[in-house]
Amino acid sequence: MKMKKIYTAIICLLVFTAGCKDDFLEEKRDLSGYNEEVFKDPLLAQAYVDYLYGLFLPANNAQSLSWNLATNNDNFAKTTDEFAGETDLNKVWASISYTNAHALPYFGARLTSSIVNNPYTRLKQINIFLAEIDKYGIAEDVRNKLKGQMYFWRAWQYFDLVRLYGGVPLALTPQNPVASDGISLEIPRSSTSECIRQINADIDQAIALLPGKWTGADWGRMTSGAAAALRGRVMLTWASPLFNRNDDPARWEAAYQANLAAKTLLEANGGGLFKTGGTANGTAWGNMWFTDANNPEAVIVYGFNNLAIGGNTTRNNGWEQAARSKEINGAGSLSPTREMVDAFPMKDGKMPGSSTYAYDAKKFYKNRDPRFYKTFTYNGAIWPYAGNANYKQWTYKWYRNATEAIPSQTTETKGANASAVYLSKATDPNASNANGNFSQNGMDYMEMRFAEVVLNLAEAAIGSNRLTEGLNLIKTIRERAGVENLDGAYGLGAATSRDQLFAAVLNERKIEFAYEGKRFFDLRRWMLFEEDSPTAARLGIKPLNGTRRTGYFITVKTTAGAKYVGTTDPMLKPASGNAPVIDRDPASYPTPNGSANYAAYLDYLYDNYFTITVKDDLDKTNPADWKFKWYPEYYFFGLNENILSASPNVEQTKGWNSLRGPGTFDPLK
Repeated sequence: MKMKKIYTAIICLLVFTAGCKDDFLEEKRDLSGYNEEVFKDPLLAQAYVDYLYGLFLPANNAQSLSWNLATNNDNFAKTTDEFAGETDLNKVWASISYTNAHALPYFGARLTSSIVNNPYTRLKQINIFLAEIDKYGIAEDVRNKLKGQMYFWRAWQYFDLVRLYGGVPLALTPQNPVASDGISLEIPRSSTSECIRQINADIDQAIALLPGKWTGADWGRMTSGAAAALRGRVMLTWASPLFNRNDDPARWEAAYQANLAAKTLLEANGGGLFKTGGTANGTAWGNMWFTDANNPEAVIVYGFNNLAIGGNTTRNNGWEQAARSKEINGAGSLSPTREMVDAFPMKDGKMPGSSTYAYDAKKFYKNRDPRFYKTFTYNGAIWPYAGNANYKQWTYKWYRNATEAIPSQTTETKGANASAVYLSKATDPNASNANGNFSQNGMDYMEMRFAEVVLNLAEAAIGSNRLTEGLNLIKTIRERAGVENLDGAYGLGAATSRDQLFAAVLNERKIEFAYEGKRFFDLRRWMLFEEDSPTAARLGIKPLNGTRRTGYFITVKTTAGAKYVGTTDPMLKPASGNAPVIDRDPASYPTPNGSANYAAYLDYLYDNYFTITVKDDLDKTNPADWKFKWYPEYYFFGLNENILSASPNVEQTKGWNSLRGPGTFDPLK
């Protein structure tokens, strides 16, 4: 992967401009003022914009397929069925309170003169730029492109706040944190509808000012198509049940028109589903992560580089290292749940039980949607990397003694992950672990893919009663993935009603965007967490409340069918002699079992030598009855103690408390 991308441009510009103005960064970061020289010099103005990119984009060595500023860890993913673990948003609390950690602190704190990267300091920097850039002599075409990027980021920031809290204070001009009256900063919360209007106004500006595409070193900057796609995401959220409790058809129509316009604009500039390499067996779907500039799938993209670790321009992606197993010097820190494994359909697009293909729970990996094999690595699966194109990942266990109830011995001598299935999505078959344990990696993050634009449009089409169009759009996603079309609808022939199609598009998003940071927000906007969720009942989707996320125990049994007991790996052949039970990877496949190749031999091992049981310790086991708990108050988070104590004119959200009593702000208005 070549060194390119915005981060490198930021560094180069800042280094260059520092020679022109040594105190540039210090003065620009002073929240009480600005340096007017910034707005006279195109290079300084560009560096200002690029610095703002740096405030929004993921950090070096980020270990996610997406970025989300609202949390610095994986709490959102663990508050879904993708990963297990207790978070502040899935455990039992004595009360819902603004003093507890579930009052999401992302909103920030009162603006001060300190240098802090939070929503309103980012907004202040944007507002300074927009207020000043037209006052000086920079050429109009240069100014317009810079302003367009800033309008995009202001819309992005406000939407990120609104989808979590509802309406927020709209600061559209620079706020002075050292105002002598102490009042000028007290901007009340605007209604959610006012915020949506302002977000759309900023997106209008961004679309008008930004180019349809960038080339060369500028590839990766925000485009008019990216801004239009952001509007599509905004309007779909606004039409969803979280905000649209009465199923207002006008909101669904607005969402449809916004997403149709985004798709059209992106396609006019070369955007589309990535299909290079062909759709058979999910080839194109699996390869799209490793194409850089001019990737048609990339709508909003952030480019890492694969420079040697260390130095000012190094921007490595930590995903590969996090995903790879410890056996080959990865971190082995990502443990997908059995629930997500089970969510993938069969290769004809239908779920087990209704599929043409019989489902065998013992060989759960057989005949699945092609995306299954590009998302998970299961026991015995081939997971190639640069050092071993035929590397097989084994995750089985066995018992140390006959009295053990839970197997303690593992073939993963360097340490196993939690679920006995690995997350291999977007891992590179050509990745090398010779340069720091897979840590020197430059794979891009696609925060928004063209597939999301398609599925956003599909959902909006269904919402606006364009049911056939919605179904056809989902089918294009399945066709690209390599799903078989045995029923003329890629397995979706039974979905005919509006609610059935809503369920189909949400399930498609669950599969297509697994582990890309979308699941938490989809569950929230459709209110699918609690037991009595009316939308879950309508769509036939099981809510998460009251559940436990689980994994697998894959244990070895003897030829006679008894559980294997010992301290020696039962399937690993030593340098001399035979494996205690059976060789898992013989030089040639034995003919008695009819194994013509490795895939057939692996099936034979699963049929005769592996036992699969549920591993129920991914979630907390103390207390033993721990279960997922979501509170309806989380659909609109309360403001935390820091912001309320410093901003007495800011209303608390309904359903949350404060020092001034119950919250009064209605996020549905």
